[in-house]
Amino acid sequence: QVQLVESGGGLVQAGGSLRLSCAASGRTFNTYAMGWFRQAPGKEREFVAAISQRGGSTYYADSVKGRFTISRDNAKNTGYLQMNSLNNEDTAVYYCQIDRRGSAYLKFGSYVDWGQGTQVTVSS
Repeated sequence: QVQLVESGGGLVQAGGSLRLSCAASGRTFNTYAMGWFRQAPGKEREFVAAISQRGGSTYYADSVKGRFTISRDNAKNTGYLQMNSLNNEDTAVYYCQIDRRGSAYLKFGSYVDWGQGTQVTVSS
């Protein structure tokens, strides 16, 4: 089973940038689509972005489109989320997730197993 470890979160001022990383164990990372989700205090976890197994297709939530970029490096078994122009509404714990069926499933899928996530806090 692939284990996922998120990192790269922190405290950033509004308008700033962060890059999150998702490190996957094992050698099968390239067979999974990967996505990012986030959960703000008092809110349900929500989809942020997804990328297909080879990186050819990407999906974004409307709230982050144009500001966030999802990418992956299969040689390093790592996925990334570049976040620019951050605002207070981006404050949340960010999680990565994988799905062998493809990136479109990540957008609407429901998952049970989650990692610890990485906290992103945007100050104004």
